Amino acid sequence: MSKKAAELTEPLFCNRCGAILVEGSGAFYRVHIEALADPAPPVISSEDLAKDPSEEIKKLLAQMKELSAQEAMHQVYRRLTIFLCLACYRPWIENPAG
Repeated sequence: MSKKAAELTEPLFCNRCGAILVEGSGAFYRVHIEALADPAPPVISSEDLAKDPSEEIKKLLAQMKELSAQEAMHQVYRRLTIFLCLACYRPWIENPAG
């Protein structure tokens, strides 16, 4: 990367500790995270089938009324990218939920 291009790029920071990350140094990881809501079809009981579908749809729409399109989408699908320095990456990859 030329000096001019390097000056135009935004600085990168570790999303865990805030350390400055230098592109091209090989000292950090870019991690892509993709989260999907349960993709299996819903379990539908005989009680569910006895309900009026139009009323159920109205109930669902009322529940979602206050949500923006972005908020509704985030309940179904979310993708993000984080940057981790070497020191933060090692423990995170072994226990990402911890």
